[in-house]
Amino acid sequence: MIFLKLFYEFFKVGLFAVGGGMATFPFLTALAEKSGWYTQQQLVDMIAIAESTPGPIGVNTATYVGFTTAGIPGAIIASLGLITPSFLIILIIARVLAKFRDSKLVNDVFSGLRPASAGLIAAAGFSVVLVSLFNLQAESLLQMIHWKGVVLAAVLLLLTRKVKQTKDLHPVVFIALSALVGVLFGFAGV
Repeated sequence: MIFLKLFYEFFKVGLFAVGGGMATFPFLTALAEKSGWYTQQQLVDMIAIAESTPGPIGVNTATYVGFTTAGIPGAIIASLGLITPSFLIILIIARVLAKFRDSKLVNDVFSGLRPASAGLIAAAGFSVVLVSLFNLQAESLLQMIHWKGVVLAAVLLLLTRKVKQTKDLHPVVFIALSALVGVLFGFAGV
């Protein structure tokens, strides 16, 4: 029964998360609350790991949740659940789009999907920032802010936007350096 539930829940995530991996975040947040398979903090950690590893974020996250919930078969089933809607939709769209390539309705649908995708991705980014930089359950204002995370985010922002020598470096360099800083300065539980 757990396999069917994993497939079904990740099928829904894959069906409605239009816009890529970060667009799955709001759905994965709701799934955490509904299923209890993982906590919000574990979700943020999964996203960080999924961003740092090869492959799509949503698939990496589905694989991880499936594995922790039901082992290797769970990882496979959750991943298949997530990618099946995209696969089916692309097959249908490819067939239909060839016939209606110049259709105003088709162009309008795609124009409507763009802002929806942008909104889902922005919501995901906002959620990650909240969990990564703030502890809203803290009792004092000083404890509400994860100072190490704020400093690291500020340094990365400065290096990627203002410092000419580092501005054009590949994002993998910053991901690797951030991981190293996290290990060296003990970011666990931030």
